[in-house]
Amino acid sequence: MAIVYKFVELMIVTDETIETTVNAWVKQGWQWDGIRFVVTESSRRPGMAFVSFVREAPADADAPSPRPKPRLVTD
Repeated sequence: MAIVYKFVELMIVTDETIETTVNAWVKQGWQWDGIRFVVTESSRRPGMAFVSFVREAPADADAPSPRPKPRLVTD
């Protein structure tokens, strides 16, 4: 069975925002996969974070198609 991924971007990184995000998506059937923090050299605190979730795709559902490619503008 195929695995579906979900990524959530957090612009405010606190224990409360992480907890709220994880609880909300787990409640919807997603399994927490990990957190990736974005930091800068000038600060010890992360400026943003990406929280990832996974779940199995339903057997009767087609795999989600990737986002359509942007149209090229030609002269």
